[in-house]
Amino acid sequence: MQAWQVHENGEPGEVMRLAQVERPAPGDGQVLLRVRAANINFPDALLCRGEYQVRPPLPFTPGVEICGETEDGRRVIANPALPHGGFAEYALADARALLPAPESLDDAEAAALHIGYQTGWFGLHRRARLQARETLLVHAAAGGVGSAAVQLGKAAGARVIGVVGGADKAAVARELGCDVVVDRRAEDVVAAVKEATGGRGADVVYDPVGGGAYAQSAKLVAFEGRIVVVGFASGTIPTPALNHALVKNYSILGLHWGLYNTKNPKLVQHCHEQLTELAAQGAVKPLVSERVPLTEAAGAVQRVADGVTTGRVAVVLENGAAA
Repeated sequence: MQAWQVHENGEPGEVMRLAQVERPAPGDGQVLLRVRAANINFPDALLCRGEYQVRPPLPFTPGVEICGETEDGRRVIANPALPHGGFAEYALADARALLPAPESLDDAEAAALHIGYQTGWFGLHRRARLQARETLLVHAAAGGVGSAAVQLGKAAGARVIGVVGGADKAAVARELGCDVVVDRRAEDVVAAVKEATGGRGADVVYDPVGGGAYAQSAKLVAFEGRIVVVGFASGTIPTPALNHALVKNYSILGLHWGLYNTKNPKLVQHCHEQLTELAAQGAVKPLVSERVPLTEAAGAVQRVADGVTTGRVAVVLENGAAA
């Protein structure tokens, strides 16, 4: 079968190499899946760079989120078991963690209705307890993680403010349903959000960026507001001033979605049922901006790493898998 492999750490476009390899053999509790589509996530770039919290042995195949097919023909969503990731014709996955792919979504969309949307659901509902008519501020609102949070926020009845970088991304954020869009490249984010909220700020801030975005979040969060920290796409991990959180009465909430797979897997299943229902209703639909063949995966991962994409980029295997 064909699979992209990383033999040394570095930028995805430089270290990912397409190779002909043997199909992986399932271990205890694992299943072999034929990959139908693999969604590209920022962690895939971090894996290539050797900067992710999980460091599989070299060589490995990246790709942490797929829509695949079991031997008996079931279409499922899975997080492949590294080092046999999803940018290949076949991948391995934990049999207990397979989730049914929603019938309302195609393969690329189904692959994307997992990490980003599960993170959004847990962040907004489990951690921040977002309520209808509250104001939700989403950083990087046109990206893969941010776009999921925007849709989930609107589905929950919140007023959503999206912060983006550039006019093209601003247009995407408006199409996603943002009530207010702020272009950080053309506007003062703090001033624009304060104006949009009458000086009150946002009840919930969803931050997958870190760095300067977090500094803005602390200035913009409302009294008794909640900042949900879900990642550091900027590459800079902020150091929150806890005295500021004290005098302003806001909460800083961390979210590592992957922990729920071991700490409370039943809640992951419940979340998937909720997301599947929202997808069936048309309330959420992953924004897949690009669909590329397996042969173009390395370049696509590099574009995601460079932050020049919107929504999700998916690797789609249209013709099935070869031996």
